[in-house]
Amino acid sequence: MAKNFAAFGEVMMRLQVPGYELLSQANTLSYSFSGTGVNVASALARYGHTGYLVSTLPSNAVGDAAVSYLRKLGITHSFINRGGDYVGMYFLENGFGARSSRVTYSNRLESSFNTASEGTYNFKEIAKQLDVVHFCGITLAMNDSVRNYMKLFAKAVKENGGTIVFDCNYRPSLWGADGYEKAKPHYEEMLHLADIVMMNEKDAMFVLSMKTDKEDRTEQLMDLIPTVAKKYNISVVAGTHRSINDNNTHSLRAYIFKNQEFTFSKTLTFSVYDRIGAGDAYTSGIIYGELEGFSPEKTVLFAATAGMLAHTTVGDTPMSSKDDVMRAMTEAVNDVER
Repeated sequence: MAKNFAAFGEVMMRLQVPGYELLSQANTLSYSFSGTGVNVASALARYGHTGYLVSTLPSNAVGDAAVSYLRKLGITHSFINRGGDYVGMYFLENGFGARSSRVTYSNRLESSFNTASEGTYNFKEIAKQLDVVHFCGITLAMNDSVRNYMKLFAKAVKENGGTIVFDCNYRPSLWGADGYEKAKPHYEEMLHLADIVMMNEKDAMFVLSMKTDKEDRTEQLMDLIPTVAKKYNISVVAGTHRSINDNNTHSLRAYIFKNQEFTFSKTLTFSVYDRIGAGDAYTSGIIYGELEGFSPEKTVLFAATAGMLAHTTVGDTPMSSKDDVMRAMTEAVNDVER
């Protein structure tokens, strides 16, 4: 049965240079609209649910273009407020070989979403119409007003019996000096409200200040995540481990912790066309698996495969249908280890 899914977050304009050029070389830029909330809401809509975005866009031609783009992605825009003057932007230079991709943000703090005034959103009424809502640590990092909106919305969802998904997605550059110390109380508040959480051992160690004597990443994960789930009463915790190989391929191994058990996907190795947004594809896969009642084995493999496929298309937003993902995972459907 289709669910009403929403994401709370900013819509950003992505400005990409052609091919593998640097900004200093390029004469043209290709633009699109994205954001974690956009990516996850679009993916869930593509999988057959109703995907909403709760956000604010400017009342001008750029805002109109963004709404039009969201419609093409299948996102229902009835909870998008119009006001303010700006859309946050980021410039993308694609990496090649030893040179990493580079993202440069512009005008983000002045965006309509990040400057929305008090009373912009009627969270109590919005929450009544939704089954699942996604929140992201990137949004949590913006400013005190946005943090307050996020918590008010999450509490309204909780009061109405909805499911809360929280993606830790800690970005050091957004929190600034003493970032872990600043972020911890806000993260803890969201974790106490969340039902499904996207994180790994690094979030536990650095953001939550948890300790482990293990040195291997998988052992650290298996030592810390059960403690996180118990402390914050979280039903599902999921995440990935990524490695970059000498031949420039990437390898991805995913996990889900549910019912006091870890389930790992096989390690998927693939070439990368566009890495941005692949984590959102994985998150969408976990949410979809939970909504469909998949087994942990099927959920984690579906999510990992969705993340892999997202690396193969240009743009932030996952474009694969559920049938695309199912086909891609067929050969590996039994390759899951506990």
